[in-house]
Amino acid sequence: MGDDRTILTAAAVDAEGLQDWRMLLHRLHARFDTGGFATGLALVDDIGEAAEAANHHPDVTLTYPLVEIRLTSHDVGGVTMRDVRLARRISEIASAHGVTADPASLMAVEWALDTHDHTEVAPFWAALLDLELDGDEVHDPDGLLPTMWFQPTDPIDPPAQRWHLDVRVPPETAEGRIARALAAGGTLVSDEAAPSFWVLADAQGNRACVCTWKGRD
Repeated sequence: MGDDRTILTAAAVDAEGLQDWRMLLHRLHARFDTGGFATGLALVDDIGEAAEAANHHPDVTLTYPLVEIRLTSHDVGGVTMRDVRLARRISEIASAHGVTADPASLMAVEWALDTHDHTEVAPFWAALLDLELDGDEVHDPDGLLPTMWFQPTDPIDPPAQRWHLDVRVPPETAEGRIARALAAGGTLVSDEAAPSFWVLADAQGNRACVCTWKGRD
């Protein structure tokens, strides 16, 4: 059981060869194109049965054309072999239903606020958003809303841009996402930290980061 409580790195998860799944932030994500609500509902029913059998339960979003699934071990705060095993089982179930995964469409977004002292502002944002404050992050324990984190900066008067988006994508889709953003009028500010993240800016200089798990372990 020890291995079932060990949090896996993103590289370790990648080495498991879960073709339908991608590691984004602290969860395994998969999206299956069902093409209709009835197919999606049947898929979710079978996933629920497998989850009950494993005593390990995913977060599931069902819409008309797709089912999106997120896996994490809440008791340890990360992805473990329990999630890997259930991910494999879910992929088997999806294949039996004749639906295919679309890992290239997966994405997770974080909000980052530049501040010289996060302790001054973090409680406000946690209260305003009615979320949990955990160190230097404000997060939704249910994983439904983006995490907000605080990037240390020097005091600036007047303040520069304070907010930026972190867009977390599977590593194999990062360059395509960046290319589309550049073609839409953006500029590449820095690729010094790639493949961990690239800094982009829109035509007015507002910045965002395209991020992957690589280069972080």
